[in-house]
Amino acid sequence: MSAEAQPEIIVRPVRDADAEALGRVHAQTWHETYDHLISKAALERISPKRLAELWVNWARQGDDFRMSAALVDGEIVGFVGSGPARDKDAPALRELYFIYLLGEFHGTGIGQRLFDAAVDEGEPLYLWVAEDNPRAHRFYLRNGFTLDGATHTEPFLGETLTEVRFVR
Repeated sequence: MSAEAQPEIIVRPVRDADAEALGRVHAQTWHETYDHLISKAALERISPKRLAELWVNWARQGDDFRMSAALVDGEIVGFVGSGPARDKDAPALRELYFIYLLGEFHGTGIGQRLFDAAVDEGEPLYLWVAEDNPRAHRFYLRNGFTLDGATHTEPFLGETLTEVRFVR
């Protein structure tokens, strides 16, 4: 009787060579995350190639930025990015820009590993997340964040998305 092989899970800094795979995963995670918030027509305009071009730049931003990818058996399944605060009224010096993970890997602990790669334990920071994204809200609450009451409407794929701010 043999034990089922466990997948190899690695979280590591993003590399230039990851851009194409990151573009594909980025597009797929946006479809999975926003399909109930953004029209199908807007989601169909997502270009994995354009997102890959953005990743080439994001991978080269410098030491103040932490961009990491999660790989399962050598394939990118998620990513995370953090860096200096972008808002004029920022409640912290550092911001978690994004964390996305393919839906089939939700609940596996990979999201937590991505988060830990981008953020120091107990580090004060903030983030914006879609108001109607209860899974993400629960994740951030587990990681010591609270809603601070700030909201804004963000242009997203030619439409608008209401976001709420979490801080810790």
